[in-house]
Amino acid sequence: MPEISRFLGITIRMHYRDHAPPRFHAHYGDYEVTIEIESGVVTGRFPKRALSAVLEWHELNRPALLLDWRKAEHRETLDAIPPLE
Repeated sequence: MPEISRFLGITIRMHYRDHAPPRFHAHYGDYEVTIEIESGVVTGRFPKRALSAVLEWHELNRPALLLDWRKAEHRETLDAIPPLE
C-alpha cells in the first residue's frame, strides 16, 4: 500500500485497486481510519486531535487525492501529497 503523505506521526496511504467509493487510509500508532474522499465519511477509530488534522488535510487536498485514486485504479505511480503544515 503506497504511502502518499506523512505528518504529525500520521501516515496516509492508498491501496491499488481498492473498491469504490474512492478512499484513503490514515494510520497513527495502533489506530487506523478509512476516509471517503468525496463525502469525508470516516470508518474506524482515531484520536480526536489526529483525526481533526487528517480531515483538515483531506479538505485541502481533495483534488490531488482523487487524482491519486484514479492512478491507483490503473496501478500507476501515485503522487506524494504535501503534509499538513
